Amino acid sequence: MKRPAALFSAATLLFDAHAVATVAPVASGTIELTPPPGAIIARDEGELRRLLEDGPSEIWLAPRTYRTDLKIHRRVALRGVRGATIEGTRTQTVVRIEADDVELENVTIRASGRRNLGEDAGVRAAGAGVAIRNVVVEDTLFGVILERCVRCTLERSVVRGADMPASLRGDGIKLWESHDSTVRDNHVEHVRDVVVWYSRRVVCERNHVLNSRYGTHFMYAHDSVARDSRLIGNAVGIFVMYSSRLHLERDVVAGARGAAGMGIGFKESDGVVIVGTSIAGNTTGIYLDRSPRDPREKVSFDDNVFAANDVAIRVHGAAGGVAFHGNDFRANTVVIEVDGGGDALGLDFSDNYWSEYDGYDLDGDGRGDIPHEVKRYSSELVTEEPSVRFLHGTLALQLVDALARAFPLVGARPLIVDRTPALRPHRARRP
Repeated sequence: MKRPAALFSAATLLFDAHAVATVAPVASGTIELTPPPGAIIARDEGELRRLLEDGPSEIWLAPRTYRTDLKIHRRVALRGVRGATIEGTRTQTVVRIEADDVELENVTIRASGRRNLGEDAGVRAAGAGVAIRNVVVEDTLFGVILERCVRCTLERSVVRGADMPASLRGDGIKLWESHDSTVRDNHVEHVRDVVVWYSRRVVCERNHVLNSRYGTHFMYAHDSVARDSRLIGNAVGIFVMYSSRLHLERDVVAGARGAAGMGIGFKESDGVVIVGTSIAGNTTGIYLDRSPRDPREKVSFDDNVFAANDVAIRVHGAAGGVAFHGNDFRANTVVIEVDGGGDALGLDFSDNYWSEYDGYDLDGDGRGDIPHEVKRYSSELVTEEPSVRFLHGTLALQLVDALARAFPLVGARPLIVDRTPALRPHRARRP
């Protein structure tokens, strides 16, 4: 998927180099670990299974391949020397954890079954306080599943999707009813989705999700956080459904292309805060569908960058209870489109920078003396006749807008209004 990567470089780095620089690279995967003196090291598959059944509280794996599936039913720490690999039988989940306070660290896991109904995975954990660290999961249908795994942690790990058609892959990371869990510093690529479903107060931070379908999909994930992550080249960067009080902070969401490409989408979600995020080079930057459901539970966008998107904001249905303050809108082909017979004038815009603003600042306060109004006759045509949307960016619709400007009698009505537009970008460009 070379095009999204190119768009990321051309859009995000060009328009918001500072934001990209502040997202530190992920240091994930296996590392050098040395067993302490007297450590119990499993010599082969049979001994490993016996030790896990009734053995010490810490078991080490040698730098070799253990060809077996494992079930862990008690509290234990299973750690590997670099090069330790657990290769499954390709019939089921490779490592199944069904106990509290289990630690799985520094091992490569591969070769799960291929049963979608059974959700065969590299690791499947249920319990409380499970910690999975520095694990590499590859050639598995699903990657890591935390199911009813409260206060669990997945960190510094790598999940690579199996070599199969994208439509057949499973989720790279899946949380289900796993409240108060943390997913951090992971690298995920070529999977179906990363999902956080029916899980409250989950923290997703400093993750990289590349070339997948959903970078992160939140559903009924109230009071969760996604921050300092890169979601690049996915069909959808982040999607929030039926969730309240999420915070999206300092993420980079770029290169979501194709007809359904979307940076961040919201469906019937309330009280969401999006701050310090770069949304660049997507087919649609932001998609709002009945969000918020209650206009008193505002969805707010503060200090974000919308750059080089085909459409910066797409609204489905009536819009209200959404505020855009102090954002930068730079070189988007279209700023706003409305689907479903709605109206975007209910959106609240203030103190945003608009690269196409052609007003003036006579009093020198850094704000335009006249409002910034987005008027596009072509957008009205698209709203009334969606079949012409594929002509966006073409000479035909550019001529339509030029005609509307030249002959005000056919001019378009305002789609959105910012009464205090900023004259300079809020985020300074840095080399």
